[in-house]
Amino acid sequence: MMLKPSHHVIVGLEIGTTKICAVVGRLQAEGVLNVVGVGQCRSRGVRKGEIVDFKAATEDIRRALAEAEDMANLEIKSVFLGVTGAHVAGFNNRGRVHLPHGEREITESDVQEVVRNARTLNLPAGRDVLHLIRQHFIVDGRSGVTKPVEMEGEQLELDVHVVHGMTSRLQLPIKAARSLQIDVEEVVFNGIASSLAVLSNQEKDLGALVIDLGAGVTEYAVYSERVVKHTGVIAVGGDHVTNDLAYGLKVPMSRAEALKIEHGSALMAPEVRGRTLRLPSETGLPDRTVNLEHLHRIMSLRLEETFQIIAEDLERTGLLDYLRAGVVLCGGGSRVPGIHRLAERVFGLPASTGRTRAISGLVATLDQPEFATGIGLVRFGSFHLGRTRRNTGLASRIARTLGGIFQTS
Repeated sequence: MMLKPSHHVIVGLEIGTTKICAVVGRLQAEGVLNVVGVGQCRSRGVRKGEIVDFKAATEDIRRALAEAEDMANLEIKSVFLGVTGAHVAGFNNRGRVHLPHGEREITESDVQEVVRNARTLNLPAGRDVLHLIRQHFIVDGRSGVTKPVEMEGEQLELDVHVVHGMTSRLQLPIKAARSLQIDVEEVVFNGIASSLAVLSNQEKDLGALVIDLGAGVTEYAVYSERVVKHTGVIAVGGDHVTNDLAYGLKVPMSRAEALKIEHGSALMAPEVRGRTLRLPSETGLPDRTVNLEHLHRIMSLRLEETFQIIAEDLERTGLLDYLRAGVVLCGGGSRVPGIHRLAERVFGLPASTGRTRAISGLVATLDQPEFATGIGLVRFGSFHLGRTRRNTGLASRIARTLGGIFQTS
């Protein structure tokens, strides 16, 4: 008999380029997140992190949710939905309140006013806010203030980080979930979800860069002083490496993917010089050989370029000097041999593979870098259990905009 979901059950749904993944978590009384179900399905209707075939993607979502329901022995009614794509972007915004001249204590109403000012955004038409994350207050130029109430000052400011995306391109994953009678609790940027899964509070304090190397896109998020400082998406992933190999080695995409998995490397090792791989013919033509050094060079150039784009972005923001905890890699691309040494070379920082934290249950199944987003979505949902669930998030705003297609029950 399938159990009804309780308010302690959280489901994360990732609609990825290569896989659809649903993770079911149950929040224990002591605050430990226990994963009780996982469902996966190969993704057929998604490219570069976005749905391109609605029917195929919806069917794959249904299968992943059904598998997760069977494992968890409960009926899934709602999800925290992960989204990504090249259209997703982040920036920092500052709100400001000038207080009356003379000595004056900052009040709660002053804080509320500066929060409202920080939320005043000038986004282009057709874009919607995914996250507005409070960073720190500034009192008379003094930064890093966390609780300004009762402090004295003449000017109160607040920095926030805003993640936003194109409304029209966020509609499809929400529509796909709702077409299966699944409510969307909140829409979450995958880069933030992954960072919640793999970073400790200490790493967030020290400063860390999380890079999720997916098949269609690469997402990244920077934490410092325990808050999100920067986010971004690059429309380049593992599929682009495969495409480069197919073109450079003159082999079919399926063979290029197999070569990448079985013989790939992010760095060119001296021992592969002069070595070749024999490729048996699948069409009756003579067998051919592939230069292993050439294979590694193609992969290394593409992966180095990906890291370099991120490094240049962080250099412009001045954040590279604040990453004392280094670089944390996750996603399927973090499995490539030599990827950590390549990251260390590009960023000049220590690099490691992210491990999921503060969870129990199906640890052996989920302690893999490609599950970081799914687990992070569940962790994001757990942070919202204590607050009243009101339909004020992105999914609900889109529902009202579209006049009924996404109406909540």
